[in-house]
Amino acid sequence: MRHNIATFCLFLALLFACFLPQPSAAQQSGAAPAAVPVTTVPAAMQDVSQTLDVVGRIEATERVELRARVTGFLEQVLFTDGTEVKEGDVLYRIEKGEFEAAVNQAQGALAQDQAALKLAQVQLDRAQQLADRDAGTVARRDEAQASADEAAGRITSDEAALAKAKINLGYTEITAPISGRIGRTAVTKGNVVGPDSGVLTTIVSEDPIYVTFPISQRVLRAYRMAGGDPKGAGDIAVQLGFSDGTTYAQTGTIDFLDVSVSRSTDTVLARAVMPNPDGALRDGELVTVNLSEKTPEEKIVIPQSALLSDKDGIYVFTVTDGKATQARLKLGPQHGTGVVVESGLSEGDQVITEGLERVQPGAPVSAAPAGKS
Repeated sequence: MRHNIATFCLFLALLFACFLPQPSAAQQSGAAPAAVPVTTVPAAMQDVSQTLDVVGRIEATERVELRARVTGFLEQVLFTDGTEVKEGDVLYRIEKGEFEAAVNQAQGALAQDQAALKLAQVQLDRAQQLADRDAGTVARRDEAQASADEAAGRITSDEAALAKAKINLGYTEITAPISGRIGRTAVTKGNVVGPDSGVLTTIVSEDPIYVTFPISQRVLRAYRMAGGDPKGAGDIAVQLGFSDGTTYAQTGTIDFLDVSVSRSTDTVLARAVMPNPDGALRDGELVTVNLSEKTPEEKIVIPQSALLSDKDGIYVFTVTDGKATQARLKLGPQHGTGVVVESGLSEGDQVITEGLERVQPGAPVSAAPAGKS
């Protein structure tokens, strides 16, 4: 009986030993763990410009709404909607007959009063001569003087009436006060137009052209503290992006910052001047405004694929003496496909970008530069 119990216990011990974990070959031999193959890139210095994207709107530098200044029948519309016009081009012509008649009438009234003045002057001279010889009365001379003065006053009034008639005649031709692109006409030939007719059409200049956009007061203050131009932000380059993802080829410059901050948004309205030689930018268009420093700074840039995170923040693994080392980072803005590192790395540090899933702090690694097998 005792023999059977001892045999059974031995069997259980052997069975339990079969399920115990077996030491690895490296543990049996006492060898170090194998190095993890990884790919690295050096932390490299690159020219980096601080950038900011905001939404802006295109505005013409000059915008004119044309209105009729006299009332009359519209005789001609002398432009094609949406075309370029030059300053001084005649755009509308109002029937002139009534206004030419007013000019002639004013000229006739002026001529009559000029003749009356001549007669009054002659009479005044005679009355003065008679008064000097005691052959006429002073009262008669004074009457002649008053008549001459009255005639001179009528001439002044006539000259003003003639000038006004000529101005109104000139208003029968509505010309372009600026060069630019003209909009659609609101009236056509044969209609009566006048000061109460409203806007006939609009002209907007195209080259150069403005883009206006808001800048956060916080961003503007940080820019000034960094040594930027406190008045016009002239060392910031302005580029535009369209809704289809394309970028405008020309670069502009900020020329105006508003004098006050919006109480509702805490932003400052800014304006940039953009070249527009081909008319690609249209008044009222909504665009993305990219602001960047004209003079870039050199900063460390690494691929975003190297970044890891945990509860303590962002970090990467670097290779030091054949082992993986954890480096905590303070990041800046994105730069292309990479990211700017403000602190945590030095130029030349070998940053692990591939094989990260098997890397542990202090573990041996076998590093190969990116792009090499």
